[in-house]
Amino acid sequence: MSDHIEEQEMEAEALSAIFDTAFTIRSSTQPFQWSIKLVPIDCGDDLDEESTANHVMVNLVATIPLDYPEVSLPELDIEILKGLSGDTKKELLTLAQEEAVANEGMPALFAVCEVVREWLADNNVKGLDDASMHAQMMRKAKEVERKEAQAAQQFEAQKTVEEMTEAEQEELAVRKRREEGTPVTQESFTLWWDSFCAEMEEKKDEETGDITNEEKEKKRIMAERNTGFQIFSEKSGVFNLEKLEAEIENDVGDVDEELFDDDEDLDDLDFDSDDDDEDDDDDDSDEEPDI
Repeated sequence: MSDHIEEQEMEAEALSAIFDTAFTIRSSTQPFQWSIKLVPIDCGDDLDEESTANHVMVNLVATIPLDYPEVSLPELDIEILKGLSGDTKKELLTLAQEEAVANEGMPALFAVCEVVREWLADNNVKGLDDASMHAQMMRKAKEVERKEAQAAQQFEAQKTVEEMTEAEQEELAVRKRREEGTPVTQESFTLWWDSFCAEMEEKKDEETGDITNEEKEKKRIMAERNTGFQIFSEKSGVFNLEKLEAEIENDVGDVDEELFDDDEDLDDLDFDSDDDDEDDDDDDSDEEPDI
C-alpha cells in the first residue's frame, strides 16, 4: 500500500469523524470518490428541522487522484440539493476550487467544505434557485445592499471602538472571540491533522502487534495501578468498607451452635431465689417495730 493511499484513507476517516452521516464513500476503490452533504445550519439527524432551517444545501463531491494530496488536487463537483440555480452552482464551485489550490500539497477537503459551508450560511435565503432575469437583478440589488449595510456597520463599530478606553476595547475583543469561537485556519487544521495521524498510527501499531513488550508492560502496570481514592482508603482504613466487612467476618469465625441447644442446663438454674429474698425483706419492713 503506497503512502498516498494511506494518507487518503486517513483523511476519509477524519472526514467521517467530523461530518458523521453527512460523509459518504461513493467509491471504495481507486480512484476514491467521496461526498459531503453541506448545509448552513447543522440540525443533527432531525431532517424536518434541517429542511425548515436551511433554504440551501449541496453535496460536495470529490474524486481523489492516485497521487493526491502531494501532487494532484481533488476533482471537485457541486450537486445542488436545495435552493440554488446553475449560476450559483458555478460561483460555489469556483470558490471551492480556489480553496483547494490554496491548500495544495496537503489534505484540503475539510478547508474546502468550510469555505462552501460559510458561503451557504451567508446566502441561506429563499429564491436563489429562480433563474429568471428579474430574480437575478433582485439578488444583485440585495447583495449590493447587504454589502453596503455591512460596510456601514463596520464603520460604526470602528468609530465606537476608537471612542472606547483601552480596557473596554480589550473586553470587547474577548467577548467577540467568545461569540465567534475558534476559527479553523490552515495552521490549526495542520496541528489537528498531525495529532490525528499520530493517534491512528498508534492504533495501527496496537492492532498489528508492532508495540514492544516493554510498552505493553507499562500499559498493564498503569491499568492495574490504584486510584488516589483507593490508596487513601487503604491508608486510612476507614473508607474501604469491603475490607472492613471481610475483617469482621474473619474475627468472628465459626460459632458453635451446639452450645445453645442444651436447654436442660437452664432448668437447673434457680431464677426465683432472688425474688423470694426481696419479698421477705419487704414483709419485714412492713412489720411495726417492738417498743
